[in-house]
Amino acid sequence: MSNIVTLKDIIVEFDGERILDRINLDIGDKQFVTLLGPSGCGKTTTLRIIGGFINPDSGTVTFDGKKINGLPPHKRNVNTVFQRYALFPHLNVYENIAFGLRVQKLPEKEITKRVGEMLKLVNLMGYEKRSVARLSGGQQQRVAIARALVNHPKVLLLDEPLGALDLKLRKEMQIELKRIQEQLEITFIYVTHDQEEALTMSDTVVVMNGGIIQQIGSPVDIYNEPVNAFVADFIGESNILNGLMVKDKLVEISGRQFECVDKGFGENTPVDVVIRPEDIRLVAPEEAQLSGIVESVIFKGVHYEMIIEAYDYKWIVQSTQAAEKGSSVGLSFLPDDIHIMHKMDKPAKVQEASAENEN
Repeated sequence: MSNIVTLKDIIVEFDGERILDRINLDIGDKQFVTLLGPSGCGKTTTLRIIGGFINPDSGTVTFDGKKINGLPPHKRNVNTVFQRYALFPHLNVYENIAFGLRVQKLPEKEITKRVGEMLKLVNLMGYEKRSVARLSGGQQQRVAIARALVNHPKVLLLDEPLGALDLKLRKEMQIELKRIQEQLEITFIYVTHDQEEALTMSDTVVVMNGGIIQQIGSPVDIYNEPVNAFVADFIGESNILNGLMVKDKLVEISGRQFECVDKGFGENTPVDVVIRPEDIRLVAPEEAQLSGIVESVIFKGVHYEMIIEAYDYKWIVQSTQAAEKGSSVGLSFLPDDIHIMHKMDKPAKVQEASAENEN
């Protein structure tokens, strides 16, 4: 798979504060890539660098094999959809989509053809003469996407475009965006702080924090094999505990030893231990090495979420069966359910998923 965008040693500083700290990132052609992280992590700045809205203080931006540092946005084969759709309120749906084509002074026949293709793509046939002010939020977003795609860019940048939509519509648009990307076979680079969006749509997820890339991998890799405690905690819910790697495939948690599948950490090494809430099974206290008291039980629709106080740690457990509040329960998990990672005082520079982005 060839790369359409490459960022090499990108550094950005604002008012003496380093926003991006030596970002290195290869984005594959025709992939759906999501930049994921909390507010202020540098994901939007990274997107703006690719779009040409910000020039890095140092480093190289390559597009389709050519260096594009300093090239203005309108000269890049890239278009952007922002969270605020920036539609022209005095123009109808058709003219909003056609705007960029008219700027290029294309023949009216070509404009009509392309706008028609986009209306069909985003399921807005019949809305040509509708005022954008009379559209729902989801329809306005579709117009913004069509306007960005009508110029046939090689890369579409999307800066949290679903943030203003309600939950149901947001989930519907996640599916629509993935469908559009696969149908057009172009690269989508998507920015969000929503983990579910990233896992739902992406071929590749880039997790960022503090201006540094923490991990790059497929959604499955990122969720099942987080490289550090930050990624584990940010992608879904996790129980993150202090542990001691006694030796290969044996870890100590709360003074008790458990078999695991990890190795290469040395002997008697302090580590972080991650156990996902859905991987813990509740059993009778005498059937498990760890036991505790159920502090709370919350019904979440598809499962119950329980907080269990055990050995000075409040465990999160998710199960389709609820335990009684105040009862004593055992916590059981398999070696495969235990994920070991090095302790880190500050973010790792770059960690590649073991699958090396097979998607």
